[in-house]
Amino acid sequence: MAPKARSQMIEETRAKLLEAARHAFGSVGYAQTSMDDLTASVGLTRGALYHHFGDKKGLLLAVVQQLDVELDAQLAQVFEQALSPWEGFKGRCRMFLEMALEVEVQRIMLRDAPSVLGSEYLQSSQSECSSSLAAMLQDLMDTRVVRRTDPEALARLIQGGLMDTSFWIAGDNHPPQRLVAALDSLDLMLNGILRAPQPDLAG
Repeated sequence: MAPKARSQMIEETRAKLLEAARHAFGSVGYAQTSMDDLTASVGLTRGALYHHFGDKKGLLLAVVQQLDVELDAQLAQVFEQALSPWEGFKGRCRMFLEMALEVEVQRIMLRDAPSVLGSEYLQSSQSECSSSLAAMLQDLMDTRVVRRTDPEALARLIQGGLMDTSFWIAGDNHPPQRLVAALDSLDLMLNGILRAPQPDLAG
């Protein structure tokens, strides 16, 4: 069997560390995760961790970025599979809140990431989400589904509300109950930006 290429070995080492960190951060949390135990669990040393990620905080950042990509893909799929752009937009917003029930999202994205990585990363992530929503809202305005206003301002208001509500859901002892209340309020809010039905002049 031919020896593995150096690039393949590097990628495999990085993947092992990411998988182990994601499991540890998602189960016991960032603060309680021992780097010695984590690296030993995959047959590596702390030196390998420092080489690939710099430090424990860098490892968390890599895990969060990996999760971000996966969650974005799920949200995009909801939009693409919807019966209409409006249903896709609503479904995407609802899915964002529903993700707050996932244990991994709760512990890593909604608890540890903000406190360890700081507001700068959170703001950057929020801006990317807002940009996606703004593009969708612009299309909905152009097709006269949604009332016309500044799409970026509206997107930031909606995304900010979704993020804050996700923290609210995850921080409760009974997250499913809060999710039900949040989804009901979300529907009420989104229905408020719809254009009023136009009268049927032909009739």
